[in-house]
Amino acid sequence: MKRSTTALAAVLSLAALAAGCTSMGQSSTMSFFVTSVGSGKGADLGGLEGADAHCNTLAKSAGSPLANWRAYLSTTAPGGDAGVNARDRIGKGPWVNAKGEVIARNPDDLHSASANLTKQTALTEKGAVVSGRGDTVNTHDILTGSDPSGNYSTAGGDTTCGNWTKSGEGSAIVGHHDRIGLKDSWHMKSWNSSHGSRGCSQDALKSSGGAGLFYCFAAN
Repeated sequence: MKRSTTALAAVLSLAALAAGCTSMGQSSTMSFFVTSVGSGKGADLGGLEGADAHCNTLAKSAGSPLANWRAYLSTTAPGGDAGVNARDRIGKGPWVNAKGEVIARNPDDLHSASANLTKQTALTEKGAVVSGRGDTVNTHDILTGSDPSGNYSTAGGDTTCGNWTKSGEGSAIVGHHDRIGLKDSWHMKSWNSSHGSRGCSQDALKSSGGAGLFYCFAAN
């Protein structure tokens, strides 16, 4: 009788452990990444629709079970009409990277100084680190077209490379995925709004430390 009770306890313990592992696996499913590659046409991403499709393709290739991926990109509208805010496109969170590390709990957390976005956490869909300052090739300029709060820019001029359809003249606001400590103030060198690009072509983006990469979030 004692042996049976001990055996039953062991079985229950193993079952609880398995359930816990399953729960951990589900809660750490990747819901954020930096694209490992861009469109190949600079900031011409095919608009928001094309950018979203790129996010979904990369996520699927990495084995993600999630299907509603959105590019973290803002757009502007002519004539002073309201544009599209990147922060409004990406769901409510929380978001984790390919290694299960929490990036942010919600949009407000994401757009605060406590956002966990650094070179070590802003990983690609493959779980790889994106090169940045100090590396042989620097690709830390990430396309966003956004202000620090995640809204479309009201600065005037082209801030989205023609709403992500230009691969020539123009400019887009970029952020730095490899921001570190006090060297990067929140407004001047943030992960989503650091400076404007020198142009919209692939070569122009490369000249200032970019490769046409952007952030993808699961909006499920």
